[in-house]
Amino acid sequence: MRNMADNTRTEPTAPDAEARQPHHGRALARAVESWVAGFRRKLSAGELGSFPVVLVLAAVWITFQVLNENFLSPRNLSNLSVDIVGTGLIAVGIVFVLLLGELDLSVGSISGLAAAVFAVLNVNHGVPEWLAVIIGVLAGTAAGTVQGFSYARTRVPAFVITLAGLLTWNGLMLYVLGTSGTVNLDENGLVAKLTTYYFTNDGAAYGLAGVSTGMVFLVSYQDRRRRKAVGMPHPSLQGIAVRTGVLAVIAFTAAYLLNRFQGLPLALLIFLVVVAGLDIVLRRTHYGRQVYALGGGVEAARRASLSVTRVQTTVLAVSGTMAAVGGLFLASRITSVSQSSGSGVLLLNAIAAAVIGGTSLFGGRGTTWSAVLGILIIQSIASGMAITDTPAAVQFIITGGVLFAAVVIDSLSRRSQEAHGRA
Repeated sequence: MRNMADNTRTEPTAPDAEARQPHHGRALARAVESWVAGFRRKLSAGELGSFPVVLVLAAVWITFQVLNENFLSPRNLSNLSVDIVGTGLIAVGIVFVLLLGELDLSVGSISGLAAAVFAVLNVNHGVPEWLAVIIGVLAGTAAGTVQGFSYARTRVPAFVITLAGLLTWNGLMLYVLGTSGTVNLDENGLVAKLTTYYFTNDGAAYGLAGVSTGMVFLVSYQDRRRRKAVGMPHPSLQGIAVRTGVLAVIAFTAAYLLNRFQGLPLALLIFLVVVAGLDIVLRRTHYGRQVYALGGGVEAARRASLSVTRVQTTVLAVSGTMAAVGGLFLASRITSVSQSSGSGVLLLNAIAAAVIGGTSLFGGRGTTWSAVLGILIIQSIASGMAITDTPAAVQFIITGGVLFAAVVIDSLSRRSQEAHGRA
């Protein structure tokens, strides 16, 4: 009996064993377990978030790095960070339209028109660059506003309105360019420097990484406080810390790689600031909530006394504005504007970027960061194909396959949400 009692006393209980673990270790373990449990609940409910997109991006990078060790080199990643900006800005505008469950087919033509207006005013008529830039962007805003008002008033589907706009703005671009057809930009001018200027001081890239990480932590912490104050479910501090830590590793690794080439590109800085700013507009303002509400159902929004006409008009105006800004960055990349500006696969890539990144075609779900992830995938495929000397036809096939998979996942996710009463 004594031996049995002694044996019993020497066996630690589960609470004792847990108590022996370091406090921080237990907290981290609970945070990970909580995150995994929450992630499983979201998967079962069809709320996949950006998880599939991140997996695809990681697979693309690993594949091309295996095929060519220069793919993840500082030089190639720096070039990639600039290449995504022009089309990425256009895709950000398309996210706004997709949130309504609609589609804007005119963004390619608007981007070309804005670039043409800028080039002709600045190069041919001597208008100061800063003023020509403003007029070019306003041209895109005006085009988007006209389309948005027409869509809101006539209730004709937006893709029909913008299809007419595609032809109209393309014709206007050709008229603005005139018989010359091509206008070369000043390689030392303001617009040209948008994609050629780099902050060579290492502190710029590391500073951006630090500020971004800190802002994410503060926003997450404030959200947690607000939710906790009203008794809503809220993430743990440990969970917030883990997510912020992962972001910090990614951000500072990217900063390190950029500094190993030429430093932080001005184009990338502008892109991230615009995306973050519009994300705040969408997710933390009354206007943004109205956009999401319209995506959930126009009639329900009307009955809730929302200004449907105003929101629909401004959404297309935002899309036109972002297309114009993106067009200027695309012109900056090649320092010229021609009759082919805004054509080709630009429209398809911009729409594909928004959809691949996770913005739903059915409306009501998506963020501006969706466009960033989507254009990263598309441009990474293009960059990898160029490095490995793969035919362009294969690039289209792969991109098309990724887009098809994204649409299927979106459809299945929506069905799962409907089954759980969340759609």
